[in-house]
Amino acid sequence: MPRIRPITDLRNTTEISEMCHENHEPVFITKNGYGDLVVMSIEAYEEILKTIQDDLAISDAERELTEGQELLNARDAFSALRRKHFG
Repeated sequence: MPRIRPITDLRNTTEISEMCHENHEPVFITKNGYGDLVVMSIEAYEEILKTIQDDLAISDAERELTEGQELLNARDAFSALRRKHFG
């Protein structure tokens, strides 16, 4: 369940920080009854960024497939990566 707090609660930074870290979810801050800010832990932010990057990579791969780009054999691709990174 989302946590929604008024902007005046930002005065108690420790409480807001604890909420973000305990629940691993953002806290939504309102101003005059309307959404204004989102506060979250760095870990939650990085997790969201990782998810976005993964989704973009999948989207790019799907686009390449529909455009008819050549598919790679998984064994050949992994062998090439091993040679490149592990000698």
